[in-house]
Amino acid sequence: MDKPSTLLVHFDKGSAAMANEIKADLEGSDVAAKVEAMKRAVMLLLNGETLPTLFITVVRYVLPSEDHTIQKLLLLYLEIIDKRDSAGRVLPEMILICQNLRNNLQHPNEYIRGVTLRFLCRLSEPEVLEPLVPSILENLEHRHHFIRRHALSAISAIYRLPHGDQLIPDAPELVERALASEQDASARRNAFLMLCLCGQERAVAYLFSNAERVTEWPDLLQMAAVDLIRKVCRSPNRADKGRYIKIIISLLSSPSTAVVYECAGALVSLSSAPTAVRAAANTYCELLSSQSDNNVRLILLDRLNELRTSHRDVMVDVVMDVLRALASPNLDVKRKVLDLVLDLLTPRNVEEVVLYLKKEVVKTQSGELEKGGEYRQMLVQAIHSCAVEYPEVAGSVVHLLMDFLGDTNVAAAVDVVLFVREIIETNPKLRVSMIQRLSDTFYQIRASRVCSIALWILGEYSLSLAEVESAISTIKQCLGDVPFFTVSEEGETIDSSKPAQPMVNSVTVSSRRPIVLADGTYATQSAATEAISTPSVTPGSLSLTLNLRSLILSGDFFLAAVVACTLTKLVLRLEEVQPSKVEANKACTGALLVMTSILQLGLSSYLPQPIDNDSYDRIVLCVRLLCNTGDDVRKIWLQSCRQSFAKMLAEKQFRETEEMKAKAQISHAQPDDLIDFYHLKSRRGMSQLELEDEVQDDLKAATGGFTKETDDANRLNRILQLTGFSDPVYAEAFVTVHHYDIVLDVTVINRTKETLQNLCLELATMGDLKLVDRPQNYTLAPESSKQIRANIKVSSTETGVIFGNIVYETSNVMERSVVVLNDIHIDIMDYISPATCADVTFRNMWAEFEWENKVAVNTVIQDEKEFLNHVIKSTNMKCLTPPSALDGECGFLAANLYAKSVFGEDALVNISIEKQADGKLSGYIRIRSKTQGIALSLGDKITLKQKGSS
Repeated sequence: MDKPSTLLVHFDKGSAAMANEIKADLEGSDVAAKVEAMKRAVMLLLNGETLPTLFITVVRYVLPSEDHTIQKLLLLYLEIIDKRDSAGRVLPEMILICQNLRNNLQHPNEYIRGVTLRFLCRLSEPEVLEPLVPSILENLEHRHHFIRRHALSAISAIYRLPHGDQLIPDAPELVERALASEQDASARRNAFLMLCLCGQERAVAYLFSNAERVTEWPDLLQMAAVDLIRKVCRSPNRADKGRYIKIIISLLSSPSTAVVYECAGALVSLSSAPTAVRAAANTYCELLSSQSDNNVRLILLDRLNELRTSHRDVMVDVVMDVLRALASPNLDVKRKVLDLVLDLLTPRNVEEVVLYLKKEVVKTQSGELEKGGEYRQMLVQAIHSCAVEYPEVAGSVVHLLMDFLGDTNVAAAVDVVLFVREIIETNPKLRVSMIQRLSDTFYQIRASRVCSIALWILGEYSLSLAEVESAISTIKQCLGDVPFFTVSEEGETIDSSKPAQPMVNSVTVSSRRPIVLADGTYATQSAATEAISTPSVTPGSLSLTLNLRSLILSGDFFLAAVVACTLTKLVLRLEEVQPSKVEANKACTGALLVMTSILQLGLSSYLPQPIDNDSYDRIVLCVRLLCNTGDDVRKIWLQSCRQSFAKMLAEKQFRETEEMKAKAQISHAQPDDLIDFYHLKSRRGMSQLELEDEVQDDLKAATGGFTKETDDANRLNRILQLTGFSDPVYAEAFVTVHHYDIVLDVTVINRTKETLQNLCLELATMGDLKLVDRPQNYTLAPESSKQIRANIKVSSTETGVIFGNIVYETSNVMERSVVVLNDIHIDIMDYISPATCADVTFRNMWAEFEWENKVAVNTVIQDEKEFLNHVIKSTNMKCLTPPSALDGECGFLAANLYAKSVFGEDALVNISIEKQADGKLSGYIRIRSKTQGIALSLGDKITLKQKGSS
């Protein structure tokens, strides 16, 4: 199947043996049998069968038929049969067909004429077409638009053939005259397209002569006009560009959404004037609110994002219009909208944006939205970003968000508490009200991680006497009575937290063996685990308030250690602000009682898991600290933690600022470039839009906006030698990698003194690569060269291999000669780019992804940071671990790297290395991804590159 085909039909049940049956049916008189026979013949031909004896049967028994279906199938048959012999000459039998086609073109039935004209569009043999040209031209004057439409298409197709201008030399003039008098929309479009392709000046003249009536044109013709304007304006410094822009602006009011979308894109590509960009942005926003298809919305958001990168100042004005797209139920659309809006924040619009986001957060409480928890998490993160960038808006949202600390969606609750932690540090004015609100709502928190962060906030930012006492009281209330379990001689479970609340559910964990008391009697020991409340429990019930007790009794001793640390900080601060030593000592005693009760519970053998060593050590440290406090220790506990947190926030802000500076594109103009001065320009006859466009073009010229940076050295690196210098055919390829396809520009040079015939570049691929083009045969003169382009589609991020050979024939050698090509390895680095994500997201993906590739460190590099930088450079990934965490010399290094592929795949890398006594580095590099290809390819890349020292 190496022949070009204009028709594709699925058929897998045919065989050459059916040819006799087909022939018999065609010779019969049954019309239905003839139709089925022709269908089978077409399918067999498409499957690669030749059926050489069938042609005469078709000429004798099918050509005379008047049935429309048979005539249509006959044209399909003629379309796919071989019309030339092995020498490239047209088969003499085709002359028999010419008369039939001429009769069809003069047939009284419009359908027969129309399908015949459409068939001629796919015919490329001038010998067959030449006698039919007069009949084709006659159909331009036919009364029925169906025939005129296809006649125009046929003329366009014939004129574009290699020698088509000799078949119909005056085709552009004929089509231009037909276009002037044509009324049918499709026929006008076909005529206009023919002029665009074959007589561009005539098409432009027609467009300008009808510029005032373009808005009344049918949408098909308007689309063709937009395409023409795009094509014409590609040439730089066109003097009449303003006239084209006026036409595009007028088409923005078209009732067709497709035309409006294309016009907006064309307007942005033609002009950088603020008025034009604003019109395009408003058009995209209107389409965004009017279209219900999610794919269309995502495409529109991509276009708006492209506008943001180059025209941010204009896009700022349409932020609220973009926000209206949050009404879409699709989470992907919502996510893109929020990402776009966050990049367009200014002091002028931030309050409006935050107010809108607040309303959206309130809507998520109703429970009507599908995936409301995930959407609420996205909104919290967006509000967090707004408040960090513009702290003055934090006060209007932080109290509303604190109501969601007890959210059933743990991820959303974590985002809220992280937001609270950052705002309480960066906004000292809000500290008092936030601490009060946190104390009041602490009992609602159900997630262990949220409890841990909230306890840290209470311990660090409760400064006054009332705040410290309130925090201690809140923690004790959520812990309930201590100890957490008691021993009964009768063997009953007695939980000190519930003597007055028999309705609270609890799970009793009893020892299997009784213990012996001091007086010799037996007793059982038990602990009561509070059941986490269900929605049916009333809000004032005990289980709703004992969140810390429930979590600790479920075995969460890390949280228990956080409770101990928080109580220690609060007691130390109470000793500073409480004038009464008695009250301070009482609080200290209460804290020690809680800690010892936790240790008692952790060391008992009645919970599924005993306390871990780390938590045990932390709690014991807190006990010792409260029993013997020194000034240095007090300073560490009460000041150092907060200072470290403030330093972390400052470093984060610094990193973000540096990244923004790095993204800023700086264009350079050459010193000898000409600059037009705006005030010296002639303004006669120019509209405001044309003036703006001229000014923007001048600014681009002055700042180097028109100059494209080309790295010549990088281009040379991409040239690959495919054959040797001593081969009769020399070939080299320049590889260009786009997002979803690879373009190979292969230069083939004939090194011999002979003409090479039927030279063909045959390529094959390995991996997720697919050849698009069918290889063609070329003739190469002695010592001449030929440029051959090959397109290859890529479907996943995986290292692929392209291999093949060059086959050719010479006049004095009967056999074909073959030159084997070097393999071309497609680098995975062309498909992945550095990206960033939150630590929580990284951990979640690390836990979810099933493909892991573990690479042992084997390098001559002896410095840990140098090795890390080398891996980052080699893999084109971004280090998520902040620089401060990598400071210092300890002989160990652990860092997380992240990248994203153009196909949306995530690549996670963890580097863990240590320096051995002999100075060498050892450890592992672990790669995780959702798909196998990227994990293996990235591992191979690291293995190959890690030994290098540059």
